[in-house]
This record gives sequence, C-alpha cells and structure tokens, in this order.
Amino acid sequence: MKTIGIDCRFAGGNSGLGRFTRCIVEQLLIREDNVRYVLFVRSSTESWISELPRSANTTLFPANIAHYSLAEQLYFPGMLRRSGIDLLFAPHFNVPLRCPVPFVATIHDLILHGHAAHTGLLRRSLYRVQMSHTVRSAKHIIAVSAFTALEIGGAYGPGVLAKCTVTGEGVEEVFSPPQEAAVVAARSRYRLPDHFFLYVGSAKPHKNVEMLLEAFASQTAKNRSLVLVLPPGACLETKPPGVHVLHDVPTQDLPSLYGAADCFVTASTNEGFCLPLAEALCSGCPAIAVNRTAITETAHGAAMLVEPTTQALRTAMQDPPRRPVHYPRPSWKVAAARIAAVLTKSL
Repeated sequence: MKTIGIDCRFAGGNSGLGRFTRCIVEQLLIREDNVRYVLFVRSSTESWISELPRSANTTLFPANIAHYSLAEQLYFPGMLRRSGIDLLFAPHFNVPLRCPVPFVATIHDLILHGHAAHTGLLRRSLYRVQMSHTVRSAKHIIAVSAFTALEIGGAYGPGVLAKCTVTGEGVEEVFSPPQEAAVVAARSRYRLPDHFFLYVGSAKPHKNVEMLLEAFASQTAKNRSLVLVLPPGACLETKPPGVHVLHDVPTQDLPSLYGAADCFVTASTNEGFCLPLAEALCSGCPAIAVNRTAITETAHGAAMLVEPTTQALRTAMQDPPRRPVHYPRPSWKVAAARIAAVLTKSL
C-alpha cells in the first residue's frame, strides 16, 4: 500500500488555505482509498484533528515549522524523508526546494505576479523562485479554477498547463440560509445596523477595499450601512460615515451575518476562486462582485457582476439584487474526488 503525505500545517488557521486544507483532508479520509496518509501537522493536539474521520491508515507527523521560512527549506525535507511517504500533496505552492519525494502542489492564484509592488524586493524574489520551482518540478498541479489554470499556463507555458487539473473548491453545509433566531442573535452580538452591505475578506491591495468605500460613500441611498469583516490587525486608512468594522468573526457566525445582510459586496479584481462569494450565495445572501478573473466562474450566474469601477459599484449599490438566491453549492466531496484521482495517478 502506497503512502501519501499531506502538508497540513495551514489547517489550524482561519484563512482560506486553512479551510481548504481541512475540508479536503476530511473528504480524502472519508473516501477510504487504498492508500496510507501521513498528515504533517503543527501539533497533534490541534482541535481540527479531533473532527477528522478515524482511520487506521492515517498517522500524524508533528512538523511545527513556519511557512516560507528558512527552517522550512532546511528541516522539512528531512522530515519528509524520514516519514517514508511515496508522494507529497501540498495544499499550497510552498514545497521545499530540496523536496526528497515526488509531489503534487496546489496553486490557488498568481496574485503576487500582478500585485508584487506592495511587497519587499526580497520577498518578491523568493516568491518567484519558489513558485517557478514548484510548477516546473511538480508531478501534477491542482488549480482551484479554470482561470487559475490558464494563468499558470500563460506564465509558465503550455507544458505546465498540460499537467494542471481544475478541481474547484467547496462550501460547507454550515453556509446555508440561517434560522431567524440565529440572525436576531447575530444582530445583537455584533450590534449590526438594520440594513447593510457586507464585505468579508482581507484589506490587501487586490481586494480594492478603498474603491468599495468610495462607491459606498458616494451613493445617494443612505438607508444602508457597510459592514466589513476583516482579519485581526487589518485597518483602513479612511472610514466614511456608516462603515462598521468587525475583526476575526468565527466561521460559525458568518452564515448569520450573511443572513442579516441586505447584500454581500466585493470590489476584488483578482481571485483564484473567491470563497466568501460562494459562501454568501450558499447562505442565501444576494451578491455584487466584479466581473473579472475567477469570480465569473464562482458566481455561476447567481450574482450581480459589474465592471471594476467606482461608478459601476455605486450604481449596483443603489439598486442591489434581492432574495431569493438560487445557487448550486460547490462540493468539497467533488473537489476531493478529483484530487484523489490526481494523487492516485501520480503515485
């Protein structure tokens, strides 16, 4: 029986990468394919591990090594070698340059290719070296959208595109239209306005939060507020009247916020998938998004898509889409089945 290692060091975090890793690992273990799994984790006591399906063919390998660090390059290869795995599955592109085993890597986006001006020269250089090594050395590449696969092919050539498989992502069942009691509780807990637009995500440059704020501030309909759910530490240079900021909202509370909102809105111009958009639509929340990159795929015709301009966003916010929302839920089970097929073929 062959052994596949999975880099789960992101899994304990609340980021999109953390959620992707947790959901894919869970679905792979449920499948009970004829393989062994070694999960490389920060700690064997992480809470998400206790929620995994029990499997005699799964073992944990503690690897408390920071991502993108020198230690990752120096010490992680030795751990991979000692684990005895036949193949490594990386849910991200950060595979050690001296990886001692064949690997399958996941590319979520190439955002830093186009938005690198906001990062330091050293970080940009290291990113380019790491990404180039990963896409050229991988036995196969998982792309989370057709847009991302085409971007990879455009940046690295048709030979790299040929070894890409588009798997998509999924949305957990918790993201469903919430009960009214849960919405009422969320309104009270977070002191939400009666009517508001909702944004969930980071404040990184490609998210265009400043454009979103400008569009909101310039609209003439003043009966709605704008609630931004941002990561801890994220801050705004300016905050127009009517804008409220929430930090580090637990995942289990997000469906209630989507249920309370009049409309989800994002001005992001570069997405490999845009999971918050899919989660909002699955929660029954109407959505406004920019008609660019993978957003068109993810929206699946269920969102109002506009040009990436302040005027277009302002016009959409003047007359936003309304409930009900009809949206086919993306499936983590389907994504995991596609990944399992790639891993089996790559062994």
